[in-house]
Amino acid sequence: MQSGNAARGSFGSQLGVILASAGSAVGLGNIWRFPTEVGKGGGAAFILIYLGFIFLIAMPVMISEFIIGRSARSNAIGAFQKLAPGKLWVAAGIMGVLGGFLVLSFYSVVAGWTLHYTIQSALGQLQGLQTTVNGQQTTDFAAAFNAFVSDPWQPILYIAVFLLLTHLVVARGIRHGIERYSKLMMPMLLAIIVLLVCFSLMMPGASEGIRFLLKPDLSRVTPEVILGAMGQAFFSLSVGLGCLVTYASYFNNETRLVSSAMNVCIIDTMVAVLSGFIIFPTVFSVGIAPDAGPGLVFITLPNVFLLTFGEMPVAGYIFSLLFYVLLLLAALTSSISMHEICTAFISEHFSHSRKRAAAIVTIVCLVLGSFCSLSFGPWQEVTIFGRGFFDLFDYTVTKFLMPLGGLLITVFVGWWLDRKLVEGQLTNDGSISIRAMKPLLFLIRWVAPIGILVIFLNELFPLFMMN
Repeated sequence: MQSGNAARGSFGSQLGVILASAGSAVGLGNIWRFPTEVGKGGGAAFILIYLGFIFLIAMPVMISEFIIGRSARSNAIGAFQKLAPGKLWVAAGIMGVLGGFLVLSFYSVVAGWTLHYTIQSALGQLQGLQTTVNGQQTTDFAAAFNAFVSDPWQPILYIAVFLLLTHLVVARGIRHGIERYSKLMMPMLLAIIVLLVCFSLMMPGASEGIRFLLKPDLSRVTPEVILGAMGQAFFSLSVGLGCLVTYASYFNNETRLVSSAMNVCIIDTMVAVLSGFIIFPTVFSVGIAPDAGPGLVFITLPNVFLLTFGEMPVAGYIFSLLFYVLLLLAALTSSISMHEICTAFISEHFSHSRKRAAAIVTIVCLVLGSFCSLSFGPWQEVTIFGRGFFDLFDYTVTKFLMPLGGLLITVFVGWWLDRKLVEGQLTNDGSISIRAMKPLLFLIRWVAPIGILVIFLNELFPLFMMN
């Protein structure tokens, strides 16, 4: 290990490496976006395609980020400056840090909504949003949600609280902050998922949702579904922005990069698939299709909780509370990694203390997150290139920065970095053997870049059609 790494901090155990990296990958997208994509893509057929792309595209990008981070022992920008001084490869690091700021800003908005719903569930108020329709009392979750997100101040308060929670973890450092809380939050997250799956499978009509998840419907598979599975696999693991470059810079020399990446992929996929076993049996039990995106979490599911547990309020209270705590934990584990990208860069590039750097990131993201939140309310008419702040940040990151970053990272590792350096990182300088070395390098050099390029061009195609 390089001497400077002790001052930067490092993970203290292999378990810490896996849980922190898995926490970076596991996020809100695993809970609501994955089931939504599965619903659109034919259930089990989509899942099978998705699994293929996880290991053919997303995992090679993750391993590439690990190689860059551990070999350079630096932040996302500094890593490329060390490994390719004076070259344009540093653009990949710059996009990563910029993406980190943008993601944390708009992500904290949705995380703030999640915090609000978690508190409402804990107070037993989630089922109390009553309104009158045609003379009858009913619960209008859509109206309640729209009223909340369009409020100019409440969502910003929740953003501030969520960012403060994230800040407190990052400011404590790698071993005493990120690793310690990853070891706490990830087991809690997995335990809650198991409990919710058990709840969901006991619901009347759950068998229909299970059948949808396990029985492939190949007639629903189209080129669009295949590309959707490829994109979901890529974005699910949070690769392409450099957060795993940053995390890997804290790995010790004994960390096994390939097995760590494999374990992270397995945990992330398990969370996504199990979330399907929570969502599908639940919504199928009341005849609702899970294809509403964020509305699924904040409008559809509260309605499902009310309908399903109407005669069992205690069960409804427990289920809804556990579900939103699960979402909040997933949001926190991902936001911590986004925060760390930016904090590590500011701390190392400008020679600030970690606490000062973390404070700068938190303040900047609070301001930008407030802009994103206001785009649902008073600033709805304020647009840039026809998009509000939230949509603009989301579009910029998911359609441009992530795929371009992933493409540059795999090409950099596969074609530019010295082959001996790459193999040395993969084998821990020859102390372990990698039987599938050639296939792995083939995935990094050819399969992953081409797959990412296909995703990128597919996303750009509508732009070409407009011109």
